[in-house]
Amino acid sequence: MADAVLLILPLVAGYLMDLWLGDPDNWPHPVRVFGNAIAKGEKWLNRGHFRFWKGATLSVILVVSVFTFFQWLDGVLLQVPALYLIVSSIGVYYGLANHSLIAEGRAVFSVLENEGLEAGRRQLSRIVGRDTSKLNAQQIRIAVLETMSENLSDGVVAPLFYYALAGVPGMMAYKMINTMDSMLGYRSERYEWFGKFAARLDDVANFIPARLTALLMVLVTGSGRGLRFIFQFGDKHKSPNAGYPEAALAGILDCRFGGANMYHGKLVEKPFIGENDRVIEPNEIARAVNVNQRTCMLMVFISLVTSLCIYLV
Repeated sequence: MADAVLLILPLVAGYLMDLWLGDPDNWPHPVRVFGNAIAKGEKWLNRGHFRFWKGATLSVILVVSVFTFFQWLDGVLLQVPALYLIVSSIGVYYGLANHSLIAEGRAVFSVLENEGLEAGRRQLSRIVGRDTSKLNAQQIRIAVLETMSENLSDGVVAPLFYYALAGVPGMMAYKMINTMDSMLGYRSERYEWFGKFAARLDDVANFIPARLTALLMVLVTGSGRGLRFIFQFGDKHKSPNAGYPEAALAGILDCRFGGANMYHGKLVEKPFIGENDRVIEPNEIARAVNVNQRTCMLMVFISLVTSLCIYLV
């Protein structure tokens, strides 16, 4: 019973902390430590020949190091269960990003509505990689909804999925993989080869969570169209994973995502996901937030049950 409590309480406490606190900008965060390690390794190794192998070596070392460190930390903290509960709860809190994802999405819609197009473009640039300088209001709202659906997988369901499998060490190892992809996984002259392994590793790590996210979104909303869109449009995205949660949300909201966008100075044609090319209304952010919140709650419950089943086996 005591061991089961050590599995359940950190997950519940971490979820509630994220729901309440989010990620204040001035607080320390392990992802910043991960980012600094990635940046230093990239600066040292991303030069000369064999860049793919150098990038692959850095990726493996960083992921294994993170998992090993947190596994060791678990072993030490388990000697004092109360301390283990506190630190593990904080680990789950840092591993989740649902509050900040929702807050950023709401902020873009609010700024766009109250301060105008230019302010909305600037606010959007905080959360997307595309060039926002020429986007209209419709494109800004679509970008927010695409980002919220995609990052519901990356920032919520996937971390919880890996917590269920391997606790905080698994969750933190996933966060390192995801951070590497966000920093190195670009098809540019600098990162094309050095970041290729990190990008493919992120694709593999998110293969199941992305599809699970889409199914959970449909389940919590009861959207038959969302389920149809998963199978109809899920594999249309250039990413092997991002299209599935995007397709689910497009079906739930009966709208259309995708189209051409500028990324790092290059025009990228993204296939359309969805059928109804309608105007996204300002109040529709509330529907997207509701989908995120309910999906997160359901995934927390699934992670609890999965963790307990693994423990009992």
